Amino acid sequence: MLVAVKGVEGEGRLFAAPGLLRPTPRRTTLVGAMTTIDLAYGRSGLTVDLPGAADVIEPRQQPGLADEAGALRRALRRPLAGPPLGELVQRGASVAVVVCDITRPFPAARVLPVLLEELDPLGPGTVSVFVATGTHRQCTAAELERMLGSEVLGRCQVLQHDAFDRARHRDLGPVPGTAVRALVDGAFLDHAVRITTGFIEPHFFAGFSGGPKMVAPGLAALETVLELHSAARIGDPRATWGVTAGNPVHDGVRAVASRAGVTFNLDVTLDRRHAITNAFAGELFASHAAGCRFAHRTAMVRVEAPYDVVVTTNSGWPLDQNLYQSVKGLSAAAQIVKEGGSIVLASECADGLPEHGGYGGLLRGASGPEAFLRALARQDAVVHDQWQVQVQAQIQRRARVFVKADGVTPDQLRTAWFEPVDDLAACVARELAAAGPGARLAVVPDGPQTIPYVG
Repeated sequence: MLVAVKGVEGEGRLFAAPGLLRPTPRRTTLVGAMTTIDLAYGRSGLTVDLPGAADVIEPRQQPGLADEAGALRRALRRPLAGPPLGELVQRGASVAVVVCDITRPFPAARVLPVLLEELDPLGPGTVSVFVATGTHRQCTAAELERMLGSEVLGRCQVLQHDAFDRARHRDLGPVPGTAVRALVDGAFLDHAVRITTGFIEPHFFAGFSGGPKMVAPGLAALETVLELHSAARIGDPRATWGVTAGNPVHDGVRAVASRAGVTFNLDVTLDRRHAITNAFAGELFASHAAGCRFAHRTAMVRVEAPYDVVVTTNSGWPLDQNLYQSVKGLSAAAQIVKEGGSIVLASECADGLPEHGGYGGLLRGASGPEAFLRALARQDAVVHDQWQVQVQAQIQRRARVFVKADGVTPDQLRTAWFEPVDDLAACVARELAAAGPGARLAVVPDGPQTIPYVG
């Protein structure tokens, strides 16, 4: 029996026998008194000895490209859809290139030099790099140096998006189905050539990252971001991992991005060490859809039944730099945890909650998940960062959540409605014992780089 819902750009997302879609990514059952697991945690990782047997759920690993620069050049010259980059840039034309911010592992310092080499013979005018911060904080000078590299910083103007400065944005009409304005960074729109770059992985409510998300929310004003992350959109069951078409979040994202006149798109996929495994270039929506199909085949893993206890991470640095981002790792685990089960998250959170943004204040303003969701149902306005708290609260409705985070104090974790732990093994042993004989344990060592589902 197949159960299908709308998937990647109109395809069905099928929950079926693995061979009908792809070979099942590696899922190893380790049996013995102790299971030693290397978890993605911060920059250095974390090795833990967990009690008993565990299903270790990982993506179908793809080899990093032997010649990243060569593969990127081929993608730019022979795109999947639309003309090659060389036919789209007129001499003297201003060029805008959008990149991810510090919360994403996009290898801009390796990708942008190749892109600039391809642009050089075309004789462009000013080349500006736009950092798509969405509503995140701006990057520090040191972070920009690490992200972009000295070559790019020395050659290009770097502009960091500011969602909170409405005057910097241009009105592209209403977000479809609403009266809210679709506001996109005006400086980006002023460039004759607009290139989006990013990386594709499953996203917990937008389906997949990359592509059109670089425009919205990446370069969108706060009020536009709030609408795209409204409680109604986030609460829709189609707003989930691996679903784009029919997903109200991603449908809104595509609608806004379609008005921005993106000239060319370059997305990559990455392995756990952030090596490039594939590149997808050309017309924005077609190239992104191809990348989503690839990511779906490699990153989404079918399991037979839910687990009593699921150990997860937030993929290590840079994604696990704060508790806000770590909701993604929780969401990955929540796909396969039993009702009333336990999720144990290891996420370093070197940047704390963080203190910028609205996440911490929303957590402190409610006594717990149920109280927050009741208040959310009564309010009309969307508040900055409420979407992350909404997803967190929905998870905590059905599972206990324990968190190891060296960058956050136990009191901060309790205020964020979590149960702090220091000894992961002891916590897992206790939760397995409480679940009773035959309790099942799963470990998702790379967090949201692997999205398991029951089917």
